[in-house]
Amino acid sequence: MWSRQLIIICTALSFVISAEGLIEVFGYKRRDVKITCHYDEGYKNYEKYLCKNECGSSDVLITTTQKNKGKYSITDNIKIRVVTVTISDLQSRDAGKYWCGITRRVKDLYTEVKLHIKEDRCCNNVNKIQSIEEGSVTISCPYDFQSVNKLKFLCRGNRPSTCLQQAVITSSNTQNGRFRLSDDRKSTIFTVTISSLTLEDSGSYLCGVQRNSGFDDFSAVELEVKAKLFCLKSSNISGIEGRPVTLQCPNSGQQHDNKKFLCKGDQHNNCTDMMENQTKFKLLKVSSICFSVIITELEAADAGTYYCGSDSQLTFIKIQLAVGSLHQTSSAEQVTSQPPSHNPDLTLFYILRVVLFLLWILPFVLLMIPKRKSKQQDIQMNVLNTSDTSENPRINDICEPSHQSIRSNNEAAESQHVNQSLTTNEDL
Repeated sequence: MWSRQLIIICTALSFVISAEGLIEVFGYKRRDVKITCHYDEGYKNYEKYLCKNECGSSDVLITTTQKNKGKYSITDNIKIRVVTVTISDLQSRDAGKYWCGITRRVKDLYTEVKLHIKEDRCCNNVNKIQSIEEGSVTISCPYDFQSVNKLKFLCRGNRPSTCLQQAVITSSNTQNGRFRLSDDRKSTIFTVTISSLTLEDSGSYLCGVQRNSGFDDFSAVELEVKAKLFCLKSSNISGIEGRPVTLQCPNSGQQHDNKKFLCKGDQHNNCTDMMENQTKFKLLKVSSICFSVIITELEAADAGTYYCGSDSQLTFIKIQLAVGSLHQTSSAEQVTSQPPSHNPDLTLFYILRVVLFLLWILPFVLLMIPKRKSKQQDIQMNVLNTSDTSENPRINDICEPSHQSIRSNNEAAESQHVNQSLTTNEDL
């Protein structure tokens, strides 16, 4: 059979009869590719094969009677009249010209196939973007004007060969869980927004645009999702217009020259970095645990909420900066001197302690007052008696018995009366 077929093939190639036009097939290295060839109704039961180059006897790669041969496999679907050849583990040497053949008695029928092979990776330029855990990010994917009506898609990884099959979202289904696709045809850019980011969302992505023929177009994106920052503390700082103010920020103790950030905005994950392209914000006094940023010549527009720290750690501080004018500050100092902080709860605590102490000592004070007055009266009486005695000593001695003598006589009489009473009781 093969001797006869060889003669037919060799003669037939000088005047090839093509069943259809050129078929171009595109595949990636180390991946599989399928070559499909259609045939007419009358050839359902004919043998089909795939050959390469000039289709000599050594160029026949596989036939429908073999099914599998090395890296080649073949199937014949007679219902739709399509023969499919699969070439696995593509290599660069597999690129080139092939023929889908139908064995006939006189002249075989051939359809030319051209196989293109390229590396299964993308791309030379990679768009790197960053975001914060639990936040959101938008990936922008530009395309050319000829692809306005083509299918757009986004996949994870860096393999163009499987990107469309593994797409996380396409333009035919613009919402898929946390992924949402929008296509701006005027600017020829489609965007994919990923919400509620997790650390596992970090990695490589491919933006793809499907082509009707040839390789699909791709652009590469590298997404880095950083861990959610933790607010170390908050502080309020005041400054005066036209004067500088210094902000203290935490720094990682592991790296001295890591990137520092000072951003301004309502949220720490959505704020403007003030240390990029800003000459009035100057970095100074960098140590392993902290760094300082001085804002020169304050303006009223500098007031607001700031966040600062280093990108190698998960902590930052929140600073609320207030900016006042020099005239307002001078007037306030002349009117009153207000303490920097006032805690009404702490003041009430001390007042209650003082009141309780006063209530505790009040009974002792009330008891001491009568005793004090009585003592003073006794002292005054003694002073008066002493004065009278010193002025008339002879008269008292001569004319009257002294108070002491009278008291002694009275005591003696009382003693004698008591003794008589005791004697009487004994007799009874």
